[in-house]
Amino acid sequence: MSPQTLTLTIDPAASAAPFEQVRTQIADQARDGGLPVGYKLPTVRGLAEDLGLAANTVAKAYRALETDGVIETRGRNGSFIAAAGEAADKEAAAAAETYARRARRLGLDHRAALAAVEDALRATYGADA
Repeated sequence: MSPQTLTLTIDPAASAAPFEQVRTQIADQARDGGLPVGYKLPTVRGLAEDLGLAANTVAKAYRALETDGVIETRGRNGSFIAAAGEAADKEAAAAAETYARRARRLGLDHRAALAAVEDALRATYGADA
């Protein structure tokens, strides 16, 4: 069995900024299991050099991934794929609770609050959400 490796491609013609391309591709590979929990990511400088990007661009992507709970940085030991599902679930639950409390304060009933969430999900995920 071959070890999993990080594979990134930066498209200079893409509408997404390079840091966003790095962020999205790492997050997607972590989410689909291509990069397992505990996988050690390349250093910021090393990945920047491999991709032909500025170190600040990769650092910005890593910071966003850490904020999202996809990776964790362990000081000088480096950055690793985190158990992102758990962090994402907790953050989503907190956001849902905040929304529910706000909707109730605004006077929305259960049906109206749920309809607003469904509309937002369709707008974000597409018509099939």
